[in-house]
Amino acid sequence: MLGSCRPISETWFLQCCFVCDASRADFSKEPAFSWIRKLPVDIRTAIHHSKILFCNGYAFDEFFPDVIASSIDCAICSGTAVFFDPGPRGKSLLHGNLDEQRALEHALRLSDVLLLTSDEAESLTNIRNPVQAGQELLKRGIRTKQVVIKMGSRGSIMITKNTISCAPAFKIDVVDTVGCGDSFTAAIAFGFLHDLPAVNTLTLANAVGAATATGCGAGRNVARLDKVLQLMREADLNEDITLWTELTEGNSLRIEVSILSGIARNGFSENIVAVPVTKVVSEVLPMFEAVPVRSAVQA
Repeated sequence: MLGSCRPISETWFLQCCFVCDASRADFSKEPAFSWIRKLPVDIRTAIHHSKILFCNGYAFDEFFPDVIASSIDCAICSGTAVFFDPGPRGKSLLHGNLDEQRALEHALRLSDVLLLTSDEAESLTNIRNPVQAGQELLKRGIRTKQVVIKMGSRGSIMITKNTISCAPAFKIDVVDTVGCGDSFTAAIAFGFLHDLPAVNTLTLANAVGAATATGCGAGRNVARLDKVLQLMREADLNEDITLWTELTEGNSLRIEVSILSGIARNGFSENIVAVPVTKVVSEVLPMFEAVPVRSAVQA
């Protein structure tokens, strides 16, 4: 969390990423760390030496809105990318006090990457279609490069200025979803740092999130590399091509749409390209196969 921000040691998917992920909700009107009114010097230094600052909506339960806004400003001045996931708090912040509204708008407009569920995107834009909601958030942003929409068991979508990319989820037996969102975000961060194609990034993120869901609990119990690689090799996708085409064919900008698919497909419109999962897996796997199989996502 922001009050104890620390660089994360190098893991198999995320290098030197600074995470600002406050998860302890508080029922008091005052934030948990109400004595922190200015961003501490050591935190500014940590942000300056980090590649990514990640903050979610629960940070507003921990810190005053100007502290959160200051951390984002510090990251921008330092050349550190900003990831923001408003989470379920986004809706209440949108209708919160003036400071909360301003800080939320600040985060939404100045982040490099926004991550939201389809419901959260709708609550912030009043647009039900997640692709169109993502395009609206992208349009509102000043620095926004990617909007990632999490669709749960259906998969995920990434919207950029010039592309829409969709990746169906991997089929798994869900044990526990705790930690799936953070694991998914970490893989998105890996793709961002390594400039991976959008479909490749989404495929990896879906696999990491799915691997986490097959275990129990967060922390050291999140996705293990061997399970992630297994899911990617098996490439058993929860495909619903009708869903993706319905969501994307109405995109107002008529930009190219890439859809991950395990089946060779013909007959798409000229704006829709089916990307074979075998191609994506062959490009992503070599990045990790040399890593010891005991590697895991660590908190």
